[in-house]
Amino acid sequence: MIRNLAQPALVLLAQMALTLALAPLLPGIVNKVKALFAGRLGPPVLQLYYDLAKLMRKGAVFSRTTTGVFLAGPAVSVAVPFTAALLIPMGSATAPVSFAGDAVVLAYLFGVARFFVVLAALDTGSAFEGMGAAREVTFAVLAEPALFMGLATLARLSGEPSMAPMLTAAGQGWRAASGPLALVLTAWVIVFLVENCRIPFDDPNTHLELTMIHEVMVLDHSGPPLAAVLYGASLKLWVLGALVVKLCLPLRGAWWIDWPAFLGGMALLACAVGVLESIMARLRMRRVSQALIAAVVSGTFGFLLLLLA
Repeated sequence: MIRNLAQPALVLLAQMALTLALAPLLPGIVNKVKALFAGRLGPPVLQLYYDLAKLMRKGAVFSRTTTGVFLAGPAVSVAVPFTAALLIPMGSATAPVSFAGDAVVLAYLFGVARFFVVLAALDTGSAFEGMGAAREVTFAVLAEPALFMGLATLARLSGEPSMAPMLTAAGQGWRAASGPLALVLTAWVIVFLVENCRIPFDDPNTHLELTMIHEVMVLDHSGPPLAAVLYGASLKLWVLGALVVKLCLPLRGAWWIDWPAFLGGMALLACAVGVLESIMARLRMRRVSQALIAAVVSGTFGFLLLLLA
């Protein structure tokens, strides 16, 4: 009895400890790969940890036009990916929290986070931040269907509406359903890059007025609220990256195989993002919508292909 209770608790503690501790490492790997491609030494891989520690020691400056809603954005930015991480099985076949329909909850959790971040941007009263909020919402309208079509395909493949069996079936189903899974992977990679504001759809390092999307919405944050925004973005990168990695990763059931394979997959994904951002330019704004429509079509064809098989 004690052993049956202890195992889920250990899975929960291990998964959340690794998620909270290693999430800021991914942006560091991406930036390091980009620097190496440019022939520079670049910032250390742990740079985001240093930045978070520095911001937490600073005071925050708030505009007189803002209200309490302004602080809801950073708080929800951390709380939502933390909650979403509980629903995804990362280094094992089971998730800390699993129930029928958790895939729908996962998708709408990120919608809740986006809602509060947009509210915080609008709360400043800045037309500049309002522009970024409008762009964020516009692209989210196309990103969510692409994510849902992928989830529907995995639900059809596994016969279960829960994330853990869906991702387990996907990792083990490439031999039987390689075509639909490749289409879902294409759609989810695009969603992963868009949702995390990565090149070629957005640039987290740019401050050009005509190109910013997410970055422009958080320009008024400083001190600990900005640290929460940056840490929440790294958690979101980790959680959505875990979806992509688990889609490709066949599970073996043994923790000493699954966990190293998962962590290696996450590092490879970060390196791939760094390479992609080094060899591609940012797309024009209208091309972002076209790429997202292609993601929706790819996910839909994956579902239809599996349905007709």
